[in-house]
Amino acid sequence: MDGRDSRETVGSPELGQTLHDFAAELYPLCRSITGEGVRNTFRLIQKRISLEMCEVPSGTQVFDWAVPLEWNVLDAYIKNRAGARIVDFKANNLHLMSYSTPIQKRMKLEELKPHLFTLPDHPEWIPYRTSYYQENWGFCLSHNDFVRLIDEEYDVVIDSTLQPGSLTYGESYLPGETADEILISCHVCHPSLCNDNLSGIVVAVMLAQAMALRQRRYSYRFLFIPGTIGSITWLARNEHIVSRIKHGLVLTGVGDAGGITYKRSRQGQAEIDRAMVHVLKHSGEAHHVINFFPYGYDERQYCSPGFDLPVGCFMRTPHSEYPEYHSSADNLDFVKADSLARSYTRCLEVLDLLECNRTYLNQNPKCEPQLGRRGLYRAIAGQQDKQLKELVLLWVLNLSDGHHTVLDIAERAEVPFRRVHTAVEALLSVGLLTECGGASNA
Repeated sequence: MDGRDSRETVGSPELGQTLHDFAAELYPLCRSITGEGVRNTFRLIQKRISLEMCEVPSGTQVFDWAVPLEWNVLDAYIKNRAGARIVDFKANNLHLMSYSTPIQKRMKLEELKPHLFTLPDHPEWIPYRTSYYQENWGFCLSHNDFVRLIDEEYDVVIDSTLQPGSLTYGESYLPGETADEILISCHVCHPSLCNDNLSGIVVAVMLAQAMALRQRRYSYRFLFIPGTIGSITWLARNEHIVSRIKHGLVLTGVGDAGGITYKRSRQGQAEIDRAMVHVLKHSGEAHHVINFFPYGYDERQYCSPGFDLPVGCFMRTPHSEYPEYHSSADNLDFVKADSLARSYTRCLEVLDLLECNRTYLNQNPKCEPQLGRRGLYRAIAGQQDKQLKELVLLWVLNLSDGHHTVLDIAERAEVPFRRVHTAVEALLSVGLLTECGGASNA
């Protein structure tokens, strides 16, 4: 994967296929909130970006939580009386409930049934189930396979370990001109689920590649963390630096064919909220903006009242609102290359906006300056497109009073940010603007 400029890749089939191919590479790995599956995922990410793996020992107190025991699994299956594996972890890692404790036992069907999970409404799909914080074991299977269980006894084997180890999260930090940060966070704790896990990972990795190649005003922190316990652990370990986070996005479920959904931060009108709403408004894509509520993904930890960080959540169809959610149907066919590409493009446009959203001062504030002699005014009257460009120039001059950012002007003029930024660059080039508190360049 490379960090090509979004202007060169909007709608590019190659971009979407690159993202989808990376998801396919990660798909077979059995991830959970701890364990080797997470580390192996990070090793593949490290081939694409600089990523530090951070280990936090089991039992570490993190606010009201404690880092759990580490879970790993080598094999798990149910055999019938003929010795055939009728449920096989190695065939699909969703077959085993995450954090299942070890077991090796022959048991009657009636004893086994309470440990079996299916989706009767979707009888061909395998559900995804977990038991992170209460010791238990279980298997997930299609309902069609469940109803075919007719033997009196079955051999049940789970070759797993649940013991002191560590929680692993990945962190990629890109320093900028200032210590102020933009946070991009995604969860890495799901096994073979493509939209609800892998889509956010692959888009975040490509965003990190793109920003690594650019001159950055902001510093960037990309977090790859197990859901809930990962963000709680990171916040507990980094409470002294969270004030640097000025904007943030949680990326999840960005690969399905539905329209974009953006969930505002708890603050509601933070700059990241305004930036995302503005980009989506002018994107031409179907989208929906919803207010913050304290359920969902890791935005609820970043936006908890003790932190109240300006972090929104970018997704497509929200969790639980598509039937494939948390099932084997959330597979490589469900995630679309084009959706991944467009999600990446929208996010990169927001980062571009935040980088360029500065405040300027008009150097000729008493009446309009003569734009014609500076080559900024149309030579022939009546050309509508040029007239619109000139109106943007006039909006910039009028509102560049040291109190309005470029985004303020774009919102007031109701034109895309990139048009206003282009006007800013033109006015800077002829000395009619200067940046407040910085060099006179955009």
